[in-house]
Amino acid sequence: MAASASSVYDFEATGIAGQPVSLSAYRDKVLLIVNTASACGFTPQYKGLQALHERYAERGLVVLGFPCNQFGAQEKGSDEEIASFCDLNFGVTFPLMHKIEVNGAGAHPLYRWLTSKAPGVLGTRSIKWNFTKFLVGRDGQVIRRYAPQDRPEKLAADIEAALAA
Repeated sequence: MAASASSVYDFEATGIAGQPVSLSAYRDKVLLIVNTASACGFTPQYKGLQALHERYAERGLVVLGFPCNQFGAQEKGSDEEIASFCDLNFGVTFPLMHKIEVNGAGAHPLYRWLTSKAPGVLGTRSIKWNFTKFLVGRDGQVIRRYAPQDRPEKLAADIEAALAA
């Protein structure tokens, strides 16, 4: 599917509760797609991601969290444990998806597409660590890729611009 996809809306995922999620449900929204982990030095970014969600949801922002255990085995829990951790520790109310892989042969097709549209430093396609972020416009196209160390609050101006477009 990734090779023929024309936008983020061509993909499906599985929600953290096991339900199928068509990303076309988010058509005309601005998306911030993030691969997450519960035991990472960047895990406190959940707080900033939730703050963005609360600040901009009414204007059309949707934060989508994709837990991943590929980096230092920092997301070992089950989907239920991940959801509970995020709720109890950070009050996360934005959509979380089923744990996926973002690199390699088992990479989710969405992440293969995202990394092809917004390569990393020196054109690399792989995700380097947890909390890599992709801002997607209302048209379903990737606007920008952000490094794990880019704190969510630093994305506000770009989110504002995407929401205004």
